[in-house]
Amino acid sequence: MKHGALTILPLAAGAAVYGFAFGLLAAQVGFPWWGIALMSGAVHAGSSQIVAVEQFAGTSAVIGAALAGAALNLRYLGIVASLSEVLSVLSFRMKLLVIHITGDENWALTMAERAKNPEIGAPFLIGSGLVMISVWTSSTTLGALVGANLPNLEQFGLGFAFTAAFIAMARGLWRGASNLLPWSVSFVITIYAVTLGVPKAYAIIAGAVCGLVAAHIVRTRRRVAL
Repeated sequence: MKHGALTILPLAAGAAVYGFAFGLLAAQVGFPWWGIALMSGAVHAGSSQIVAVEQFAGTSAVIGAALAGAALNLRYLGIVASLSEVLSVLSFRMKLLVIHITGDENWALTMAERAKNPEIGAPFLIGSGLVMISVWTSSTTLGALVGANLPNLEQFGLGFAFTAAFIAMARGLWRGASNLLPWSVSFVITIYAVTLGVPKAYAIIAGAVCGLVAAHIVRTRRRVAL
């Protein structure tokens, strides 16, 4: 566990920056610090939280916000599946806990370390995951506490922090040229839906679904080519 906790620290530092930005802006749109802390600990998914906060602040599309968050996090089905061997040594309750504390950063780091050393397993994933969820929860909470005591940040041009935080997380998910088509499809469909007046939460769902279809087509063509 200690190995995982220490190795993840550079990635945790990056997560703390956009976690603080998220908490800052969430407080500015009316979310209490304790609500942000509870959301970060219970949801532990930055993309879903950003979408939820934006939707709850601007519209009443609660169901749409929930669905959009779920669509953004469909990738976790693949992440959990890829960890089947790592999780096989754990009890059912422990598996649920480990799945909850697993995010993009500690999953990617664990898989990279396992590629170099097959002995790396559940303890590494758990140690790195505990650091990440602790850093994420504390940084978003701190941001919310600071944001609640500052004047309107929009007048300083800091409203872009939501977008910047989302871009930072998206950058961490980039896996190379194979992502270009699915991401482009998702982006174009989402923007087009918004221009048609579709609520943002539902536009995100439409973009995500189309992106998944595009990703499936890319993988199918690659298998055929091989």
